[in-house]
Amino acid sequence: MYDAIVIGAGLTGSSAAWALSRRGRSVLLLEANDLNHTLGSSHGTSRIFRTALASPLYAAMAGRAQRLWTELEDESGTGLLRYTGALDFGEARRPGELHRAVVANNVACELLSPEAAQERWPFFRFPTQVLFHPQAGVVNPEAAIRAMLSVATGRYGAEVRTNTRVLKAREDSDGVHVETDGGTFRARSLIVAAGPWLPEILPEILTEAPQPEVRVTEQNVFHFRQSRAGDEWPVFVYKGHAQLFGLPSGGDAGPEPAIKVGRHDPGKRVTPSHRDGVPTEENRELITRFVEEWLPGLEPRSIRGDACLYTTTSNDDFILDRIGRTVVASPCSGQGAKFMPAVGEAIADLATENAPTEEAFALMAHAQL
Repeated sequence: MYDAIVIGAGLTGSSAAWALSRRGRSVLLLEANDLNHTLGSSHGTSRIFRTALASPLYAAMAGRAQRLWTELEDESGTGLLRYTGALDFGEARRPGELHRAVVANNVACELLSPEAAQERWPFFRFPTQVLFHPQAGVVNPEAAIRAMLSVATGRYGAEVRTNTRVLKAREDSDGVHVETDGGTFRARSLIVAAGPWLPEILPEILTEAPQPEVRVTEQNVFHFRQSRAGDEWPVFVYKGHAQLFGLPSGGDAGPEPAIKVGRHDPGKRVTPSHRDGVPTEENRELITRFVEEWLPGLEPRSIRGDACLYTTTSNDDFILDRIGRTVVASPCSGQGAKFMPAVGEAIADLATENAPTEEAFALMAHAQL
């Protein structure tokens, strides 16, 4: 019998496997596809990392995650975080209010006028004040998964089974029995970290529990070449007529330096198995207009477009809760990657330490009415 079985080897499940195994727990990680597949939400080479957040709850979690990212880098010998700093601007982003909240959370930041910000970053234009915070940058999700699983399996003895589909799970006094197309396994606890497959798989596992209200949407990002390869671009969040974000593309757009600009607003409703994966012309045009108006340091013709999946709750809070012997983990809503090592620790606490559930993350807080 394992101490824990984890369903899903994306960022959430891999973080859980790493956190549990380094505590000396025996772990089996089950993945229905190959590792680092492109069907979910954890593929690619760049996601935003930031600690400047308005919510004290999430700011504290980001601080813990930052320390744990460093520990993972040390354990794995792999560089995962690259600091660029971050900018927040746009009328609806309310940089002044955000500045006050971030200062209250004891995170270093600076509020700049549009002119001062443009002098520092001449490849931008700014319509409002700008919040700058240095403890931000990009994290490589595919490299992070490899690092977590390399340490979990190589140093701590965790097991990973890919291309293994979970058919059903049931709980009894002996533990949890997980039936897959490759056999049945038993554990003291079960972690469901299924990402966009959560609405499909959870009702088959927690048949009596309230089901959370989550929506799976397809979001669009487009990559634009930098006009000057030597410019050091920070990550950014803009909120005005739409909410957009940008960050260095990493290796996602080829070898030349590029910036990925995406739309955070809710996209079209899909499921992982029923989606076309094609960015919309509406989003291409909206983002291209934004680049032309506010990002003069980019060539205004996109070189690539991608579609990715968000799994979002009604208020964008995470789901991290335990029902019986089963932990449900959906730390998503388009903001989860930065928190992942801390999420793994929270999952391990729920699974093995009987830790209390954070009220905002409780399953009942997101239950369908």
